[in-house]
Amino acid sequence: MRTVVAVCGSDADDKQLSSHMLLAAEQVGQGIAARGGVLVCGGRGGVMEAACRGAKTIGGLTVGLLPESKQEANAFVDVPIATGLGMRRNFLVVHAADVVIAIGGRWGTLSEVAFAVIFGKPVVLLAGTGGCVDELASGRLMKQAGGLVSVAMSAAEAVEQAFLLCPG
Repeated sequence: MRTVVAVCGSDADDKQLSSHMLLAAEQVGQGIAARGGVLVCGGRGGVMEAACRGAKTIGGLTVGLLPESKQEANAFVDVPIATGLGMRRNFLVVHAADVVIAIGGRWGTLSEVAFAVIFGKPVVLLAGTGGCVDELASGRLMKQAGGLVSVAMSAAEAVEQAFLLCPG
């Protein structure tokens, strides 16, 4: 069975979205696909699009759980699923995954990390990408995560940790 990795992070409208964040997301997507994993995400722009683009560059499979309609999907989503749930789809993104990698992000990403911890799923925070991920990686909430949350310093390390935490 293939490991399903959720990639959560900043949407295209995040004013803090950076080229560093997008490059890291693309590298994470490539790493997931290189290991035969399935990438699931919210299916829209920003980090989600960059991760999907990375996965597609080496033939990976991408699934987008979209807020309202299939038309919202970025060009690199293979399987667009319209949920009609708006931001509440974050619950489904995490529930569908075996492990979560978080990059940058704001409140939506924070909700996905929280759902993962509630569900007992491992989370890898890609430090240095900004947003709520760097706030979490600083350790202030880490003590309450029961060992489910780890911190990676590079895209390659994030993918490595994800597959070690959830070998499939």
